[in-house]
Amino acid sequence: MRKFGLIGFPLSHSFSEKYFKNKFETEEIEDSTYDLFPLEDIEDVRLLFEVEKKLQGLNVTIPYKESVIEYLDALDPVAEKIGAVNCIKIDEIHKVGYNTDYLAFKNSIKPLLKPHHKKALILGSGGSSKAIIYALKELEIETKIVSRKKSENNFMYSELTQEILTEYSIIINCTPKGMYPNIDEAPDLPYQFLNASNLLFDLVYNPEKTVFLQKGEQQGSVIKNGLQMLQLQAEYAWEIWNTDEDEEED
Repeated sequence: MRKFGLIGFPLSHSFSEKYFKNKFETEEIEDSTYDLFPLEDIEDVRLLFEVEKKLQGLNVTIPYKESVIEYLDALDPVAEKIGAVNCIKIDEIHKVGYNTDYLAFKNSIKPLLKPHHKKALILGSGGSSKAIIYALKELEIETKIVSRKKSENNFMYSELTQEILTEYSIIINCTPKGMYPNIDEAPDLPYQFLNASNLLFDLVYNPEKTVFLQKGEQQGSVIKNGLQMLQLQAEYAWEIWNTDEDEEED
């Protein structure tokens, strides 16, 4: 039996287990299982690798997309450039990190982009945001991070104005704000300045429509949650886990 799973903490919000179990059932994949491995400390991944001998692949979610890297043997070139991993391929010799977030996000947001969408605000500066920035760079969209602390190349939430929200017409939530069970929370934005020219994308998919997205919708903005992105990155991960090294080199 081949084993796959998800590491992160907490994992109560995750649909990954349900998604893969449904996939195995509908596609009649009988030799595989998918389990949740909530790790309170990333150091616990060492024990997981030792104990779960049949483990062939892992997805990685918050807060370990960056810190897991030191426990791997190698990185795919794209994951190395991004500096974050959300997919691990495991065999008898190596544990290799990949990033399927960036491509999943890119293909999820692409159909919504309009000519005026030239700049994006990235809410949060963790591992997820690194993949989003990489994808937007490929789409030739300029980015600026919004965080609680001031640094050279970012905005603080308190600095956001109507002018900024007009110039940076795409806003992407890469924080866990509003994620189940804290569904009443939302990033601290001046939502009254949003309008129909804004595009709001939330990496959160549970709940389906976060307060962040609700507030955007009330202002006439285009909104999208992270469910399709989750589905796409899961399928890309499945491809990686089921491609042997010779095929990858081809």
